[in-house]
This record gives sequence, structure tokens and C-alpha cells, in this order.
Amino acid sequence: MTIRFRRQIEDFVCTFCGTKVFGDGYTNHCPMCLWSLHVDIDPGDRASLCRGQMEPISLDQKQDQFIITHKCIKCGHLKPNKASKNDRVEEYLDNML
Repeated sequence: MTIRFRRQIEDFVCTFCGTKVFGDGYTNHCPMCLWSLHVDIDPGDRASLCRGQMEPISLDQKQDQFIITHKCIKCGHLKPNKASKNDRVEEYLDNML
């Protein structure tokens, strides 16, 4: 069975920091605080019933790309996500030190 990405162009207000986020169809976390919501089972399907906040718990770099790992604070689900060029990765790293 092939999992297909479902592009969802949605704007949202971050439930963690309150930032108004303008989605581009690939946006799945707040670019200011990097928090997300547990809304998908498969990317873009919005089928998860959990709806818990997903905390950015780690940031890894693979070549020129940052990968954010999110952990749901409600159910513990882990999900890696690519950082976008608009993400404030530097601030996240500064806060980790």
C-alpha cells in the first residue's frame, strides 16, 4: 500500500505561541516556535483523532537541510519533519543552549 501525501493549503493560529501562520500546502508547524499539532496519520490526511500539541524535541542537520523531530505531548507519537526556509531554527538552537 502506497502512502500518498495530500497537500493541504491551510492557514492556522499556532496553539503554542499564538502566531498567525500562512500555509503553503507543506506547512505543518509554526515557523516561530516550531511547535506542531498531531493532526495526520498519513501526511496531509488530517485523520488523527489525537489533536495533541507536538513539541519540537530535537533538531538534526542532514547536509543543508534541518530535520525537526516532534513528539506529541498527549500520546507520545514521534514525527520527523523538514524545516522550511522561514523557520526560526537559530532561535530554537539558542534556546537549547
